[in-house]
Amino acid sequence: MIMPAKENRNPDALVLISPHCPHCALVLQGLQELVKEGALSRLEIVNIAADPGPAAERGVRSVPWTQIGPFILEGSHSPAELRHWVERVDEPDGMAWYFDEQLKTGGLARVENMIREDPSCLTAIARLAGDPDTAMQTRVGIAALLESIEGTGMARSLSADLARLTSHPDARVRADACHYLALTESEESIAPLEACLEDSDATVKEIAAESIEHLKQHVGHQANR
Repeated sequence: MIMPAKENRNPDALVLISPHCPHCALVLQGLQELVKEGALSRLEIVNIAADPGPAAERGVRSVPWTQIGPFILEGSHSPAELRHWVERVDEPDGMAWYFDEQLKTGGLARVENMIREDPSCLTAIARLAGDPDTAMQTRVGIAALLESIEGTGMARSLSADLARLTSHPDARVRADACHYLALTESEESIAPLEACLEDSDATVKEIAAESIEHLKQHVGHQANR
């Protein structure tokens, strides 16, 4: 018997709504249209007034609350915005775009939680760090994120990618890479930082020196435990 070829499955979505929510109908309608089109494979709808369990499990305090693939969207979103995130679920830069949006709009805690649950998501941080067009708000958010997970060892996986960024043509990218390397807890990050002491940009050199001092102190502390 010849089995049919398995097709790629489009993402699923979950939406939490309430009968008293003025914005839920628009979000629900947009998601249902995406299901009808086949852009979404499945949509689970939970009325939290009838079943508060899923909201409590996820710490949801207001609705509409939507999850499309790995992306969590709070509040009202237009059909176009919902489609935007559906289309980015399988994009190589999809998570980077999502983290960028979150870090620019106060979603640092969500990004941190996602990375703690799945450290492989840190590859999205490296993508953002290496993009000269990444906004200052996002760059500050990346530093705050790495500071929040310092001590866990998770950021060590970023060391090689960040080391490569210390040779980036854009001085701001090099400077940020030096700062982020200080938070990787990786002894291997010291060598690329020392190379940056000869950088043509004064800010890069200054940050590299500060980062070396921070990293050596942290690595030494870890070794003495």
